[in-house]
Amino acid sequence: MTANPRRQLRPTDVKRLNRTWRRNTEGRLALILESVTGPFNIGSVFRTAAAFGVERIWLAGNATPPTNPKAQKTALGTDRLVAWEGPVPVLEAVRAAKEDGFAVVAVELTGDAVPLSEAKLGGDVCLVVGSEDHGCSPALLEAADGVCYIPQVGRVGSFNVAVAAAIAVAEARRQEWSGKVLPPGE
Repeated sequence: MTANPRRQLRPTDVKRLNRTWRRNTEGRLALILESVTGPFNIGSVFRTAAAFGVERIWLAGNATPPTNPKAQKTALGTDRLVAWEGPVPVLEAVRAAKEDGFAVVAVELTGDAVPLSEAKLGGDVCLVVGSEDHGCSPALLEAADGVCYIPQVGRVGSFNVAVAAAIAVAEARRQEWSGKVLPPGE
């Protein structure tokens, strides 16, 4: 570790820091992307998933695969670090996630949705985000174990789907890591 704590970490220090967080991560995360068609969104979701240790992504409906050349531009090769399946029917993806031991939680605005910070995202959780235009389908919402939303106070009513997925995945990890904060030198 460097004597000046405000200097950027060297690559070796970054690897050491990431290993420390990995050792303190037990919960499994997965994603279902329902009819997310924007290749740049797909690439961004895969990159976020790889960074936060998401173990599997189900591409449901007509979701664009990460092998799309435009998705590759954003994913920067991270699609090879996250197992993925699809395209599959959305209810098949939900069933597969549940059979694999995941609680399925949709990120969507519904009458019974709870704020993301109050959602129980501990343990093994599979987060679901829906298409850029229509969100999650009624069938998916019915099949999900729970629904949460991302509170917004600005004048825009929704997030980009890749940003919403990143916020939700980060919150799931934050909940798990709560109380486990480790300084860079540990």
